[in-house]
This record gives sequence, C-alpha cells and structure tokens, in this order.
Amino acid sequence: MTASAAPAAPDVIRSAYAQLVVTDLSKARWFWADMLGFHVQHEESDALYLRGSDELTHHSLVLREGPEAALDHIAYRVRTPEDVDKAEEFFTRLGRPVRRVPAGQGAKGIGDAVRVVDPLGFPVEFFHETERVDRLIQRYDLRHGAEVARLDHFNICTPDIPAAYAHYKSLGFGCSETIEGDEHELYAAWMYRKQTVHDVAFTGGAGPRLHHLGIATHESHQVLRCADLFGAIRKEHHIERGPGRHGVSNAFYLYLRDPDGHRVEIYTSDYYTGDPDHETYRWNVHDDRRRDFWGNAVVESWYKEATPVLDLRGNAQAVADSLLDESAVRVGADGLG
Repeated sequence: MTASAAPAAPDVIRSAYAQLVVTDLSKARWFWADMLGFHVQHEESDALYLRGSDELTHHSLVLREGPEAALDHIAYRVRTPEDVDKAEEFFTRLGRPVRRVPAGQGAKGIGDAVRVVDPLGFPVEFFHETERVDRLIQRYDLRHGAEVARLDHFNICTPDIPAAYAHYKSLGFGCSETIEGDEHELYAAWMYRKQTVHDVAFTGGAGPRLHHLGIATHESHQVLRCADLFGAIRKEHHIERGPGRHGVSNAFYLYLRDPDGHRVEIYTSDYYTGDPDHETYRWNVHDDRRRDFWGNAVVESWYKEATPVLDLRGNAQAVADSLLDESAVRVGADGLG
C-alpha cells in the first residue's frame, strides 16, 4: 500500500449491540426486561447484559448505571479478527480518536475490540469475537413481555446527512431508502450490511445524538401486545408514537421511551435487500406517507428529543445544529423536522 492509498475498511457484518447509561438500573430492568421481554444474560451491581430470544451472541444491549442518561457506544460486529485491526487503521488514518479495548477490559462477552469516535461524532466499537450463548429461539416458555427477538438497527441524529451517507458508504454499507427534496437534496437515508432495510439510519437534526434503537419482533401482534401491556398497568405515558405503519421501510412500529427518556422502536415487517442489484427506493420529502403510511401525525417530541452521546473518556459530546433549514417540511419516517 502506498503512503497515499486509503486503508481498507473493516468488513462489517451487522449492528451488534448498544450500551446505554441509565440512572436507575432497577427501573431500566423493569422497562427493558420485564416489559419489552429482553432476557437477562448477565448482571452486575451496576450493569445488565440483555439479549433477544433469537440472538446467539452474549448480548445486544448493555445498561450501565451512571449519573446522566446517555449513549456510551454503539457496536458493529466484523467478519474476522483481522477486521478489528483494519478498523483501528481505518479510523487512525482518518485522524479520529481511537482506543484499543483488549478482551476483558470492555463489555463482558466481547473479545478484542477497537472503539472510535467516528467522523459524525459517534462512539462506535468494532469487534469480532464474542461469547456464544444458549439457543432460546424455541424456548417459548421463557418468552414474556413484548417477546423481542433481536436488535435490528441504530437510528442516529446528525446535522450533515451527505457526510453521514459518504462515511457509511466508505464502510461498505448499501442504501435501501432515502428521503430527498425536489432537487435531490438528501434529508435522510437508511443503510445496511445485513440483508434487511437497515443497520443504521441517519436523519437531519442536531447531533451527534441517538434517536432510537430498533428492536425486531416476529409479528405485528407482538407490537400491539407491547402497547396493551403498558396500557394495562397504567404506564401508557411510556408510549410516544404509534402503533403505525412506516412508508420508509414498510415497518409496523411502536415507539416508547424508557424511564430515562431513551427511545426504542418495536419493529417488524421490513424486507430483504440482499440482491446485488437491489435499488435504493427514493421518497420525496413532500410525500406525507413517508413518515406514516396511514397519514398519522407525529408528535413534536419525536422530532426534537434524542439521547446525548459520550466520547471515549465518558464526557458528553457537543451538539451541532442541522445544516439544513427544515422548518418548512417534516422529514422522514425516521426523520427530524
């Protein structure tokens, strides 16, 4: 490789897990484990490690207690141990903060990893090795709450959508859908490595902030059951939006807020994107069906509120305003306006 050649990007497999800072671990356990149905794989005095019923890796969500609610990091699994080294070189060459996290010094069950702050300002981990766990796919007797199956995607708020698109394109991500203006201005994009609609979506708004975690269920009745469960115990205030049907992604959805305000989407019914000639579906920003296929209104909090993110030292990242003036339009099924 010549001195000017770009380093090879790591071969990302999929979105793998997120680590959230919560201020009350018992309340967080009630929401994520008891109500949504995550299985508790491991617990410590200040942390819970959770997974869905379909997941064979150690966890897809870490809840760690701390003084301020925030996103600690999102994580992608890469194909080989050598791809962890590639991630380190890739982001070092970009001049980004990079920290090696040896096995045993990061999240439990995760091997050697690299943690970076990417060009968008997000804390992102890349790892390959992870502890395998018992198969729960047919342990119907253990299912409870909304019976969540797996982590599906991250949705992030960023002020510069073209830059976000370009960065993830450089990591080898495909693009399933976009929201664009009449002159093809890019308002939002949904990008993937696994063969579904997205592993990450980014939409215009003040950032870096985490908009939500997308959690998949198998069937729409489990999304409805989730809403019924919160209503039955008079905790319906945790429901922020839905149930509904997105135009973008076709997903049947429900958005909730946990006791700290972290947003989660319970999600089903998207589609396959694995063909090599899969084309990007482009929505016009003036099409009202893009954010809700049935035309339902979107609450203001969903547009404006999101979770702050931390740097590699655990400090809150500064937030920049959006580069686009979006006051005249509402943007996207996962968009901010």
